[in-house]
Amino acid sequence: MHYHSPRCLQAVIFDWAGTLVDFGSFAPTQIFVEAFAELGVAISLEEARGPMGMGKWDHIHTLCQQPEIAERFVKAVGHAPSDADVTALYERFMPLQIAKIGDHSAVIPGALATLAALREKGLKIGSCSGYPAVVMDRVVALAAENGLQVDHVVATDEVPNGRPYPAQALANVIALGVSDVAACLKVDDTTPGILEGRSAGMWTVALTCSGNALGLDHAQYQTLSTAEREAAHQRIATQFAAAQPHYCIPSIAELPSVVADIQHRLQQGERP
Repeated sequence: MHYHSPRCLQAVIFDWAGTLVDFGSFAPTQIFVEAFAELGVAISLEEARGPMGMGKWDHIHTLCQQPEIAERFVKAVGHAPSDADVTALYERFMPLQIAKIGDHSAVIPGALATLAALREKGLKIGSCSGYPAVVMDRVVALAAENGLQVDHVVATDEVPNGRPYPAQALANVIALGVSDVAACLKVDDTTPGILEGRSAGMWTVALTCSGNALGLDHAQYQTLSTAEREAAHQRIATQFAAAQPHYCIPSIAELPSVVADIQHRLQQGERP
């Protein structure tokens, strides 16, 4: 037997919040603010967005390690945040998240058309998220009610290590029966999600304007001028540079042209 580099894509693996649903990625970030507030610790939405893309326990742990937040925690609670405190915050976060996930469940414009176009080309649709399975069950059900369905979902607590480790992306490869990671494309709006795809040996596309980095809902984004949108895209693409995504585009609506380009590059013998 001889190795042959793949000549076409077989699957696209998507993130959820900020990529397929919830333009601006508000569902997870707002709940972090509320969970900390229940302990009397104030954090801003901008601070809550910082570690986005990680599993939620790791996200809270990272927030608690930030000196400014840790100082506020000490003043409110009386001691420095421990792993036990992180777990307690996580347990506060979960019911809040499940209760309010429906408030930010709208499908991102262009997602349905993009998934339909990918399926027409015979591509499989995988997905993964920083949400645990109990939250993802609700996210997936709400998306289905809005006409969005994928072929496979991997939650962060279904693998040994979440993002930026490659486990969730690779779990999709196994479940979808993909023959080569170079025939996969990972699409995400966060740096940990891009690093996940990179570490898995996949093509990667970073979304600059529909997710966590810009942090605007769709109505707010629509009010921006063309020049303002381009400036935001360029600024956030620069923020993604260290993760080395293969492509940066504003939202999932622009993905079909990227897929066509990757198909051409694969046919020329290129790999991610």
